[in-house]
Amino acid sequence: MPASFDFSVSPFDCLSLEEQRLVRDHVDVGYWREGATLLAPGEEPAHLFVVIKGAVHQFDGDERVATYGPDDCFDGRAFVTGRASSRFVAHEEVLAHLVARDAVRELVARNATFAALLFADLSQKLAALAERSHAQERQSLSVGRVEEAFLRPAHVVDADDDIVSVVRVFQSRRTGNVLVHDARSDPPRTGVFTTTGLQRAVLEGTPLAQLPVRAFASFDLVTVRPQDALVDALALMIRHQVQRVVVVDGERVTGFLEHLDLLGFLSNPSSLISMQVAQAEDVAALARCAAQVTRLIALLWRGGAKPGAIARLVGELNAKLFERAWRLVAPADLVANSCLFVMGSEGRGEQLLKTDQDNGLVLRDGYEPPHDLEATCRRFSEALAAFGYPECPGGIMVSNPQWRQPARAFGETVRRWLLMPDAESLMALAIFLDAQPVCGDASLLAQVRGEVDRLLADDDVLIARFAAAIDAFEHESGWWVRLLGLGESDDAIDLKKAGIFPLVHGVRSMALEARLACTGTVERIHALCEMGRLPRELGAELVDSLHFLMGLKLQAGLDALAAGGGSTGNGRVVHLTSLSSLQRGLLKDALAAVKRFQALLRHRYRLDML
Repeated sequence: MPASFDFSVSPFDCLSLEEQRLVRDHVDVGYWREGATLLAPGEEPAHLFVVIKGAVHQFDGDERVATYGPDDCFDGRAFVTGRASSRFVAHEEVLAHLVARDAVRELVARNATFAALLFADLSQKLAALAERSHAQERQSLSVGRVEEAFLRPAHVVDADDDIVSVVRVFQSRRTGNVLVHDARSDPPRTGVFTTTGLQRAVLEGTPLAQLPVRAFASFDLVTVRPQDALVDALALMIRHQVQRVVVVDGERVTGFLEHLDLLGFLSNPSSLISMQVAQAEDVAALARCAAQVTRLIALLWRGGAKPGAIARLVGELNAKLFERAWRLVAPADLVANSCLFVMGSEGRGEQLLKTDQDNGLVLRDGYEPPHDLEATCRRFSEALAAFGYPECPGGIMVSNPQWRQPARAFGETVRRWLLMPDAESLMALAIFLDAQPVCGDASLLAQVRGEVDRLLADDDVLIARFAAAIDAFEHESGWWVRLLGLGESDDAIDLKKAGIFPLVHGVRSMALEARLACTGTVERIHALCEMGRLPRELGAELVDSLHFLMGLKLQAGLDALAAGGGSTGNGRVVHLTSLSSLQRGLLKDALAAVKRFQALLRHRYRLDML
């Protein structure tokens, strides 16, 4: 029997040595010329195909729904039903291992994981992947690093400053501790002065303006490094009976780690960040909170949290972050007479790592905005840039007058998008349909959004033209070829082009036709399934596919950030060589589900006639 069978690929990598021997004793090799049919609809499979060389297309009717390349196996589902439901055709010369039917059935009976990976749908396969990942080296919140927690700024005063001057620093900086630099000591030293030292100074009985802070500072600093474990920092606080430690990176002090902040981070870091956002007094403080959100994402992902859950949490934190930033830069009167909204993945609640800014502003009709409105909006865009959100290359931001209009004028803009649709206006409409309010009067945005439902009527042609964008990247990325390793050296796949965009926009198109008000892709899918407009089985596959693609994108982005690959680390591109065989198989399953959805949309909206 062939000795070349690769047991390192899924689902065979979960077999025991005895089960591997069973495969070796019951496997053969088959060869098919290009165009030959390996398995026909209605045919009972005699064996499981495991591709060694070449590519096999799977057809449902005339529609190609999947492609299998080296190390892929099929057709496990035919073993369940007893008959193949699809046609499998050699796209080029194919060489494949043939694992006998009886051996496959015995493996299924012996090994539940093998059975799940062979027969299961995408959801069950993802569960199996999660179970495997649990055994891998993933950190939990309790073993986070110091740099991932909230560090309070370390303000420095001179050791000769009097206590009253230092208390003024306490008040202006909203802090209860400062670093004290004593240049007159030999060698120079650094200490810390806290409210405990202030209490001792008060009890001294001498006027505070006459007391130098050096007399009440502690120069026995307890320090930690940014890369130290949080539990080690907590142990130091307990050992030295202090409420804070100084974080030192080499010779540089980066801040204070407070006891309460540490405990808050370990128990509920998102609540701590939310509190810090609400208390922020300037954009710089919000920028530190934005950095905390990124660290929280990494921490949650390493702890095993699901992409959808992380995205929902991040969406809530970002909404508070953007709201606070707007209130800091905009006068109260402007806030009360406008609605700031976000769009894109932020509006859909699907953003993980930071992406380009997508936001707008609706002003109340008849309201006279401040003369420096443009400068205010520019400051807001600059604040978001400071948080790590690059400015949108297409100018979809409040700093662009097109996305900053009174409600009536904004409504007229939407009407033009609908009544005179072209590629640019349909793109703008797609972006706007994901809008979510974050600050101000939400009814203003609802008023503009109402123009869509009011004018859409039953314009099937418009909806079809809108939906046609699902094929915008169909031939550009060549992802099937790269995914299967069929001759191209580039192993990179753009996840947004290959899967996320056609899935999200296809669902958005169906939601537009159904007049759905929700903006999240998963919410839209569930609503469409409830209305009977989308098959429930396909809907479940699309939800699983979206979350799997989001997870891959997140991991790629975190890897890029760790490698210093840019400030956003948005992770659109994934390299196949970095994926396990199981992940590559799941990626093919997810993209195949997207492909089936695209086929449904092409038929539904007759896109071949456009």
